[in-house]
Amino acid sequence: MSLYGAACYTIGVGKQTDIQTVASALYFLPIQTRVPLKFGAETLTEVTCARASVTVVDAKGRQATGWGETPLSVQWVWPGKASYEERHEMLKKFSVQLAGLWSSFRNPAHPLEVGYDFQESILPGFLQGFNNSNRRNAEPMPWLAALLCCAAFDLAVHDAYGRLHDLPVYETYHSGFMNRDLAAFLQPAARTAAYFRGKYPADFLVPSAPQKLAAWHLVGGLDPLDASELTGAEPQDGYPVMLADWIRRDGLTCLKIKLRGNDESWDYQRIHKVGAIAVAHDVHWLSVDFNCTVTDPAYVNAILDRLRDEAPRIYGMILYVEQPFPYELEQHPIDVHSLSARKPLFLDESAHDWQHVRRGRELGWTGVALKTCKTQTGALLSGCWARAHGMSLMVQDLTNPMLAQISHAQLAAHVGTIMGLETNSVQFYPDASLPEARVHPGLYRRREGKVDLSTLKGAGFRYRLEEIQRELPKPAAEFKD
Repeated sequence: MSLYGAACYTIGVGKQTDIQTVASALYFLPIQTRVPLKFGAETLTEVTCARASVTVVDAKGRQATGWGETPLSVQWVWPGKASYEERHEMLKKFSVQLAGLWSSFRNPAHPLEVGYDFQESILPGFLQGFNNSNRRNAEPMPWLAALLCCAAFDLAVHDAYGRLHDLPVYETYHSGFMNRDLAAFLQPAARTAAYFRGKYPADFLVPSAPQKLAAWHLVGGLDPLDASELTGAEPQDGYPVMLADWIRRDGLTCLKIKLRGNDESWDYQRIHKVGAIAVAHDVHWLSVDFNCTVTDPAYVNAILDRLRDEAPRIYGMILYVEQPFPYELEQHPIDVHSLSARKPLFLDESAHDWQHVRRGRELGWTGVALKTCKTQTGALLSGCWARAHGMSLMVQDLTNPMLAQISHAQLAAHVGTIMGLETNSVQFYPDASLPEARVHPGLYRRREGKVDLSTLKGAGFRYRLEEIQRELPKPAAEFKD
């Protein structure tokens, strides 16, 4: 048996359109924030973006190279006691080693099948071996961190496939290109085992993706809401600082409020103050994010009930509640029906894959927040499972800049969300995306409360990469079979 086990196939068994990987490269792009972004107990002031290229070949020997990118957001993906730098270096090291695995993954198939097989047959064992070889570190790298590192390569394979066949990759998620239907990947919760037979991702995507999407602005826990909260340390770089200025400049209609999750009074007052500013500036919707620090639904219920009684308009503006509880559902199987009876409740960090979505639904969660940083493959499969079971979808940001913003926005446009997408790299490091913004200005500057995807053209993820004038650093890793 080969290194990759039973998930490997032979050229010619599937379709002539199938591809396999033959080369990869990895680049690290460091970014500094203009203002700090608080993640739970930690604060983000810098991030490294992992940009990957993967070259694929089909049965006829034709080749194409695709690109993917995701921020290695240490604080979000790996909350822990080890220092930031220790965790950061581990993510980079893991990504470098993944580049070698992706370049030699002999698995000719459609990219969703390639991505699924890699995550099922390669990634778990590799993560275990990686953690075993780094036992001197007190904390093993979590599965969510492994998915994050994998995501850039997975995205690149999807992009390469579209580029090879000269099609937007979202036009390939059907039986004309795929060898396996969704029954090969997903199991329904209550329907017959044959429910997904004969169905493909295209059956759960919107038939006509919108060109404009409502943009959710992040109100971070350290963001000044008005002049009374200014410290004098705010940047003087021409971008807004106070919330009302952001609303006026970008025509915002949707605000996501980051909360503490362990200080009920502070959280209530924060929602109330943001809500009052929102009402005064004709903002339509709010969402609340408790940063995975809550352990009892009663905490959130008490805040919502107080808002309902004391500030009913603000309560009515809350469209959904995002992931108040700890990441691992199996370790923290909290029954959340009392909370989801009040407001729609969306999995985010816990939604590692469709199995976790299924478990979340059993516990009372009603929606799923998808992210491309958990892989394009995983996001599509989770989205299909959720749609099939009546769950709502959102697409949440990881403060995606540069190329990461493009694939992120396209996921939101194609899966169909309850209201647009979260997009906040413009708040925290807008200048990081200037080369991409010259080609796609509507994706990196929110206007009338929306982002505009109309400049996306061509194949794959439609980056128009040849027009983006960005000089990449020396590769951190480069492999060719």
